[in-house]
Amino acid sequence: MEILIPQIIGLFQSFLWPMIRISAFFLTAPFYGMSAVNLRVKIALAAAITWLILPMTEPPTVDPFSFNAIGLIAKEGAIGLLMGLFLQIVLAALISAGQIIAGGMGLSMANMIDPNMGNIPTLSQFFLIIGLLLFMSLGGHLILISMVTASFEAMPITTSSLSMESVQGFITWSSHMFLGSVAIAFPIIFGLLLVNMSLGIVSRAAPSLNVFAVGFPALIPAGLIMLLLTMVIWFEQVENLWFIAFDTLRGTLLG
Repeated sequence: MEILIPQIIGLFQSFLWPMIRISAFFLTAPFYGMSAVNLRVKIALAAAITWLILPMTEPPTVDPFSFNAIGLIAKEGAIGLLMGLFLQIVLAALISAGQIIAGGMGLSMANMIDPNMGNIPTLSQFFLIIGLLLFMSLGGHLILISMVTASFEAMPITTSSLSMESVQGFITWSSHMFLGSVAIAFPIIFGLLLVNMSLGIVSRAAPSLNVFAVGFPALIPAGLIMLLLTMVIWFEQVENLWFIAFDTLRGTLLG
């Protein structure tokens, strides 16, 4: 079988455009975008998925070495990045919830260096681990692959650009970063508030008692106990955030 140069160039053009969107998506998507996942694994996975969905895509008649290809490359990369950032809002909500709770417990100084998020509180790292485990248990890694595949039907490569509705939907969805963190942290913060009120009453009843010497050691075990007691509640909140993220991504970008 003879393979001619025009055939190789045509295959390269057909393979290039979906590869850009899928690669950009894997750079920002949860689990796939983690620094623990080797870059070679990401490239191999993106190439394998591109090869599988190649018959479903319609390559544009644009020379990849022309100036017109720059705008198309930017558009495909923007679609992939936006799809990944949609789901990163959930991880940002988990980090914010950990920061709120750690500040109320007095553990805000106990930080860890996360290679993906930087210097974050230990509780935020705990919430991130739980959130990613729930993400995997819900089959989120498979849902993401199905969504990036469906994006080529909803937004073909030949489309002009991202619609303003998609960008506006992402901006609206980004508010859930704060709403989700408050929903997760509210039961624990409310319990810590009751503990602080009790310590205030004790300090008024016994002024000689050093409330700072008693309050700080009491808040940490009280916060950890409430974290365990309310685990079922914030588990449901994290699952709800993932489901809302999937539905919002499907409704905003995939129609």
